Amino acid sequence: MRQRVWRPEGPLDVGLALAVHRRGSGDPAWRREGGAAVWRTTRTPDGPATLRVSVRAAEGAVVGVAWGSGADWALDALPAMLGADDDASGFAAAAGVIRDTARRFPGFRIGRSGRVFEALVPAVLEQKVVGREAFRAWRWLLRRYGEPAPGPTPEEMRVFPPPEVWRAVPSWDWHRAGAEAVRARTIVNAARHAGKLEAAAESGQADRLLRALPGIGVWTSAEIRQRAYGDPDAVSVGDYHLPSLVGWALTGEKTDDAGMLELLAPYRGHRHRVARLVELSGLRPPPRGPRMAARDYRSL
Repeated sequence: MRQRVWRPEGPLDVGLALAVHRRGSGDPAWRREGGAAVWRTTRTPDGPATLRVSVRAAEGAVVGVAWGSGADWALDALPAMLGADDDASGFAAAAGVIRDTARRFPGFRIGRSGRVFEALVPAVLEQKVVGREAFRAWRWLLRRYGEPAPGPTPEEMRVFPPPEVWRAVPSWDWHRAGAEAVRARTIVNAARHAGKLEAAAESGQADRLLRALPGIGVWTSAEIRQRAYGDPDAVSVGDYHLPSLVGWALTGEKTDDAGMLELLAPYRGHRHRVARLVELSGLRPPPRGPRMAARDYRSL
């Protein structure tokens, strides 16, 4: 076991910073311990690690406790994961929803995990499907192929498998997980290039490498870079809900990707930041029509 106490400069919402890594309820790699702490597992360059993050509010301190061969790496990376490097100096929120939401969430920061392939697999599983379908596949695969998390973790947590394990997942297990062949092939192929992806020095380079891989487009690359690099401008073009949310929050009307990008253009450099603030605002257009249904490839 290793421990680190870190005192961030300015307000910080630890739960909000770590929530972007949670893939639905029951995520084997993410747990919340009441209101006291967040548990998260990760596969570091030094091996598996379990990280427990809590706050000592009276001291203005964040406490990280880690287990496993990757414990030191995880603790070294903790400030960056919580947004210590998030530079919002060029961000000026216009009056209205964005400014109001930014004031409501002064501790909102965009962190970076530094783990590209770990962000890639769930992003690919979430391509063109409803969340609960993707989260079901993620849970099944981690429980089947993830190793037990080191330390006294709650509820049998699992650690993300290494690339060689993902390359060896047989077709019938992808089927059992509910992931069809296209998403499975995308993940397996990306696993072959995981070393090169992890070596990308910055988000722009990672974007070029990611989008050169079959099955990874603008949306998937953005979702990966938001988490792995903390890119405040990596807007999720092609998202099923985001254009409507942005349009409704900023104009009172739904819009499409082109309309969303036009609305976000004044915030270039911080378009993902603004999109996150829109999500945090709680503003939603009234529902119309049936929701997209979850599919179950396991029955096919």
